[in-house]
Amino acid sequence: MILQSIRMAFESITSNKIRSFLTMLGIIIGVIALVVLVSLVSSASDSVTEQVSTLGTDMLTAMVIDDKGYPLKLDDLTLLESNSVMGQVAPLTQTVVTAKHGYIEEPATLYGTLPAYGEIHHWRVKYGRFLRTTDVDNNSYVAVLSLEAADKLFGQANPINETISLNGRNFKVVGVMEEDTSLMSAMTTSIKIYTPYTVVTRVSNMRGGISNFIATSSNPKSMDEAEEAVRAFLTKRLKGDEDAFFVFNQSNLMDVVGSVTDMMSYLLGGIAAISLLVGGIGIMNIMLVSVTERTKEIGIRKAIGAAKRSILFQFLIEALVVSLMGCAIGIGLSFILLRVATLAAGGLITFYLSPQVVLLAVGFAIAIGVLFGIYPAYKAADKHPIEALRYEG
Repeated sequence: MILQSIRMAFESITSNKIRSFLTMLGIIIGVIALVVLVSLVSSASDSVTEQVSTLGTDMLTAMVIDDKGYPLKLDDLTLLESNSVMGQVAPLTQTVVTAKHGYIEEPATLYGTLPAYGEIHHWRVKYGRFLRTTDVDNNSYVAVLSLEAADKLFGQANPINETISLNGRNFKVVGVMEEDTSLMSAMTTSIKIYTPYTVVTRVSNMRGGISNFIATSSNPKSMDEAEEAVRAFLTKRLKGDEDAFFVFNQSNLMDVVGSVTDMMSYLLGGIAAISLLVGGIGIMNIMLVSVTERTKEIGIRKAIGAAKRSILFQFLIEALVVSLMGCAIGIGLSFILLRVATLAAGGLITFYLSPQVVLLAVGFAIAIGVLFGIYPAYKAADKHPIEALRYEG
């Protein structure tokens, strides 16, 4: 019975191709709007989430605004790191220098930190090594270059164990980092060079203490205890003044990004769903016209013994087939549009067709077909056979 109804539905649809296509057009546009808009937001949010994750979502960033005349030292951070809820702690200070190798000079940002800084950020070294504890303890004049710094200062030559000049002081190059594609790197215009914290404070004549540091938790799944430990430590260290410092839990950043992108998905999905409802109204309108045109056919079928539910089922299947055919065309066109959008983005973002969005579109199409097909189908099934046979149209 189902196969027979589907066959009859296709015969009815193909008997008037232009009208059937125009009926599907509302569903096609609605599906394209739903799939493309939600996929664009989903793909863009994944790209943003990936970029945000490169900043480190399992760490705390602390900034001392007013040290109250008692600047933080490395020993203070060592004391904080000894807390059982804390993982690693690393300071970060920076200054602008002129990097020189041979006849090449480039402005650069010189960062002073500890080996733990690279471990917290999960950085990878392309050549050589990153900073070591002995470099910090011995105040070694060693430098780790970003890939961009190595390219600009050395070109294709191997920089390992070579010497560069930073504001007139010689540093031995011990490592080159992998290419940094993070969001923070894109916001930085100058090349980056990393040296031991103790060396940078000497080179830049910094007399103050540590004003910025990052930290991780001993339990990566929960940063709250570590955040409370850092706040308690700084509050005690800075004479109880909670306004003298700022602590940011970067795990909260992912929650904010997720809530914003989810809201956008729901909003655009709702707008697209309205388009599908308009398409459903078009299906109902054409199905009512079809019922009127086929009144005599309905009368003949009832006269030879067709059950009411058989008539209802036939017209309902027809509405459902129209809706699903429009959905299939819409999904196919959506795939093409997303491929075009990916090419237009120049590889910065890959827009993909999510299986969940496809299932959502199919679910909507089925719901629209049933919802807007049930009334015309019921109207066809409820016709009296004698009156239907007398109908002249």
